[in-house]
Amino acid sequence: MNTAFQHFSRSCRRVLVTSERWFCSLSKSPEQIRQLILSHTEITTDHVTPEIKLHLITARCALWTSTAVDTPFHDPFWAFYWPGGQVLSRFVLDNPQLFDNKRVLDVGSGCGASAIASKMSGARTVCANDIDPVALEAVKMNCDLNEVYVDTSSDDVIGSDLRDWDVVFLGDMFYDTDFADIFQQWLPQLSRRGVSVLVGDPGRYPLINHPLRKNLVRLFECPLPENCLKENSGMSTGTVWKYQQYTR
Repeated sequence: MNTAFQHFSRSCRRVLVTSERWFCSLSKSPEQIRQLILSHTEITTDHVTPEIKLHLITARCALWTSTAVDTPFHDPFWAFYWPGGQVLSRFVLDNPQLFDNKRVLDVGSGCGASAIASKMSGARTVCANDIDPVALEAVKMNCDLNEVYVDTSSDDVIGSDLRDWDVVFLGDMFYDTDFADIFQQWLPQLSRRGVSVLVGDPGRYPLINHPLRKNLVRLFECPLPENCLKENSGMSTGTVWKYQQYTR
């Protein structure tokens, strides 16, 4: 992706960062946030799920070549359709029978594509969860584009008891080893409660080289589009994994 955005550290998603832009986003009304999103993104279907329209920052947007200081948003991860989310959403759309009438929680939802795909596939209840309030407004706008409704939540649910959900999505969440360590403790708890955990990832080091990898069963793999290769350091495929807790 554009070098300006490569320097955004994704690990800060779990920290309430005391930056001017963060407080600015909190102080703005939903309508003001929506206007900013409309001004700095475009509607696109140039990804592996063209059935889903999304407000994203693309190469045609001014922010594509801006520095982090110039953006009105604090770390706009929601404005990019990350490869793990793309392949996870593709899998959901191609396998609606797995999600029909299910309760689905999309953790770290970003643009909300996987949550939207679940609703399109017949899920009974869907919640897009992200700690960034701007992301949640973007999710609502993307839902409007696709004529679906999902719930939204800004709670930090990682590590919590999610017994009210049938399926949990983790798209592009293995971006550092600290998170992988947290998930290694959390996912067995979810599995014991009967929650199905699906991971979307293009093969990042913190996932592929973590002990947790042995508990992941490959369900689906697909090539990433050309524009995604340029934005993600040449990673050429995305994979959907299912967490499997093995018992002795």
